[in-house]
Amino acid sequence: MNLKKSLKPRKKISSPRKQKLLLALEAGLVLSLNRSPKQALKIISKIPKEWQKIDRHYLYQTLKEFKYHHLISYQEESDGKIEIVITEAGKKEVLRYDIDKMELNIPKHWDKIWRLVFFDIPEKLRPRRDAFRDRLKELGFIELQHSIWVIPYPCKKEIDFLIEFFEIRNYARFAEVINITNEADLRLKFRI
Repeated sequence: MNLKKSLKPRKKISSPRKQKLLLALEAGLVLSLNRSPKQALKIISKIPKEWQKIDRHYLYQTLKEFKYHHLISYQEESDGKIEIVITEAGKKEVLRYDIDKMELNIPKHWDKIWRLVFFDIPEKLRPRRDAFRDRLKELGFIELQHSIWVIPYPCKKEIDFLIEFFEIRNYARFAEVINITNEADLRLKFRI
């Protein structure tokens, strides 16, 4: 048997939903795969309501995918429970999507495409709106107009992740454009 062929491929997790789950695992969320209904109810009652909304089939399929790509491993405990543990490869993957450590990959040469993020987040979600805006500033975006932010670097995956993370999918948009009025001013600000 060829050793290279037996190794399972590593794949980057592109779905924001899966990224969120991997982040939760990194944060220490322990999921029990115990078959006992009484034990399962006890554990489920401790899981935040948001996690209870996750489709169990989707959850198990995602965990299988994480295991296949060596992002997690299973450890059986003495009482028969199985604990899900994030691997070193999983921790490295998490770093790509840790919002506190997230950085954009700035290319050496600008591709002459502007990336716009615009949003209209309701007042009742003000904390999310403020956190999202602050994160855009930290990533290097410049406010073009009220709630319209611009940057010249590729960032679609990062913005998709942030939109999913802050649960503002219905209120935020991402666009790539090739022409913006007063482009010279923006080029000076971004030094491109």
